[in-house]
Amino acid sequence: MIKRNLLLALADIRDGIASIYIWPMLGWLEIKQRYRRSLLGPLWLTLSTGIMIGGMGPLYGRLLKQDVGGYFGYLAVSFVVWMFFSNLINESCNVFIAAEGYIKQIKLPLTIHVLRNIWKNFIIFAHNFIIVVVVLFFFPPATLVYLLLIPVALIIVAANALWLGILLGLICARYRDVPLIVASLVQVLFFLTPVLWQADMLERNKWVADINPLFHFIEIIRAPILGHAPTEFTWMVVLGTTIVGIIFSLAMFSRFRCRIAYWV
Repeated sequence: MIKRNLLLALADIRDGIASIYIWPMLGWLEIKQRYRRSLLGPLWLTLSTGIMIGGMGPLYGRLLKQDVGGYFGYLAVSFVVWMFFSNLINESCNVFIAAEGYIKQIKLPLTIHVLRNIWKNFIIFAHNFIIVVVVLFFFPPATLVYLLLIPVALIIVAANALWLGILLGLICARYRDVPLIVASLVQVLFFLTPVLWQADMLERNKWVADINPLFHFIEIIRAPILGHAPTEFTWMVVLGTTIVGIIFSLAMFSRFRCRIAYWV
């Protein structure tokens, strides 16, 4: 029975990923519906994020006694990547709840709804990345060679978003208070993660940042854009988190996949 459930879960994930003609379309349609009759569409979010970074950069640069030029680039990359991650986490809670109509009426792999959320947030991230390009045009990094690591980092982030979406999606479908708890935790983690501030500022207490997995996931994208390579420890934490997360999420998905349709 356990082996059969595991095979069904793996088949669901495989078929979901293979449905390349479904989940990209659903993700794009969700964005179009959200910004229907809007002149700039999702670029409104880019504009508001850019204004926020433009106001916070000089202020926090002065407060933290940082070089404004270097800090501007750091803040722009950090904030855009953080928004990408926080949206992925928060919206993962509702991937199955929001897809109730599809789940109850059409036989599709459940993984499609997780992939739809991932694709949608990648599109929004691409829009917001315009801010990073503009900021780094005026404050360029020392070298661009490490940008070759960005595709690898994004593939790893997508893999983690997949297992996290499956795990949070089924937990939140069963327990409807969990999305509120997750949203509160994400807000707290914003201040505990090196986004507005840099990990080196902690000096001897840098371990506080090192034990935060979100810091390392941000770093594998942020560091190459800012012109330096992520540390070996960062890669170890990211890969370790990925492996553990996939195993645990797969175990939960194989155990409770058949109940999701009754929970939503």
